[in-house]
Amino acid sequence: MNFVSMDFETANGHRTSACSLALVLVRNSEIVDSFYTLINPQEYFSPRNIQIHHIRPDDVKDAPTFDQVWTHIQPLFDSSHLVAAHNASFDNSVLKNTLTNYGIFAPKYLTIDTLRTSRKFYPQLPNHKLDTVSKNLNIDLEHHHNALADSIACAKILLKTEQEFGTEQIKKMVKLTS
Repeated sequence: MNFVSMDFETANGHRTSACSLALVLVRNSEIVDSFYTLINPQEYFSPRNIQIHHIRPDDVKDAPTFDQVWTHIQPLFDSSHLVAAHNASFDNSVLKNTLTNYGIFAPKYLTIDTLRTSRKFYPQLPNHKLDTVSKNLNIDLEHHHNALADSIACAKILLKTEQEFGTEQIKKMVKLTS
């Protein structure tokens, strides 16, 4: 299976406030590369979000803005690439809204949500939060709410689900972004 796992952290409750991004590249069912960056959201940081991910305004003051990051990652987002995320509606929304905020057309790409796949394939779990699913599938998640750690965990969840249930079952849950 080939896909990119994506995770955003945001500075506040607005879906335009991406302050970090991680992408994990999976080829032939193996993690082969990763990308992580802080992002200057050019927005305020809410204390609640700082408490969750520990990214502060000073951490991003010299970081690139998202439009600068986009030029490097854009090739991964088209209808021939699958992008996985845990709670994909959030991460896909952050991507779309942040691009729109910069006047950049948001592309359509294939997406799969490991929150949804875990609910379908592991209904016995007490909940389907990333840390719960990771723990129950014996996937290491040391720094929850660090975009890179979360993105790696998401990739491993999808790979483990593929191993247990097969690629064809997974493919049934792929959607095209709107």
